[in-house]
Amino acid sequence: MEHLRRTRRLLIDNDNLLGPWHAVSATRDHIQVIQELRRDAKGIDRRDLMELQTQYGEFLSWLYQDLGDPKAASYWLDRAMQWSQTVGDQDLTTYVMARKAQLAGDVADLVDVVDLAEAAHSMARPRSRLAAVARTYEAYGHALRGDAGESERASDDVRNALDGLASDPTPWGVWLNASYVEVHRAQGLEALGKHNEAADAFGAAIRLMPDGYHRDRGVYMARQAVALAGAHAPEKAAAIGMYALTVAEDTGSGRITNELARLDKALIPWQREPAVSEFRANFDSTLAHETETEV
Repeated sequence: MEHLRRTRRLLIDNDNLLGPWHAVSATRDHIQVIQELRRDAKGIDRRDLMELQTQYGEFLSWLYQDLGDPKAASYWLDRAMQWSQTVGDQDLTTYVMARKAQLAGDVADLVDVVDLAEAAHSMARPRSRLAAVARTYEAYGHALRGDAGESERASDDVRNALDGLASDPTPWGVWLNASYVEVHRAQGLEALGKHNEAADAFGAAIRLMPDGYHRDRGVYMARQAVALAGAHAPEKAAAIGMYALTVAEDTGSGRITNELARLDKALIPWQREPAVSEFRANFDSTLAHETETEV
């Protein structure tokens, strides 16, 4: 059992550094191994294996989400939700519900994003880290719906709660920090069309990031570049986009590639400027290479 837990932690670390492709097949294989072990397990061992299977399922969903495959991500989150119900761990079920809200935000599902986040918030223990995680996704959902006031109130609630979360003993959402909250506020500002504010907020979030989050830094820089393009700062947008492109090539992150596709389109009005032309040529080359690799 401990070996399976250590392996999951190692896969998470590898994903942070190298991207999702390196972890997908191993994660699926371990889910199958756990299912086979459950056939003969009894009592607490059987429950612990199901809890671990839920955790692997949620992680596999995340890998597909980062690869840019929301359908597969949703499938594995649904499986994780089903499995979590049999474990009886309210925090685990709440975390999976919050992840469903996050995925809904990623695909701009205006119908479900706030409802799922509010459901996770109501399931979470009051003033817990999971409650703050759910509220973070709710803030972005309100922004997607065009409600700037509700979005800012939710973000303020999370920022005000951060200092009190250090003593929360649960393992879920331990990555929630000032940088994470700020980057979601930045995403909300961008969704609301406040491009200058969004670009500044992305920059602040990136500066707050701890070391070791190579892929996530690339995601946030790609989103900052999109905001800069919206703010009519094409040269800076192209320069930051070039850095994000190298991270996309390193990690295979579909989230970065999707953001850079938005950037490529947003930069069309300035396509004759040298920095923009260089970015667009490199982006086209990267896409062509990925297509050849897939074939």
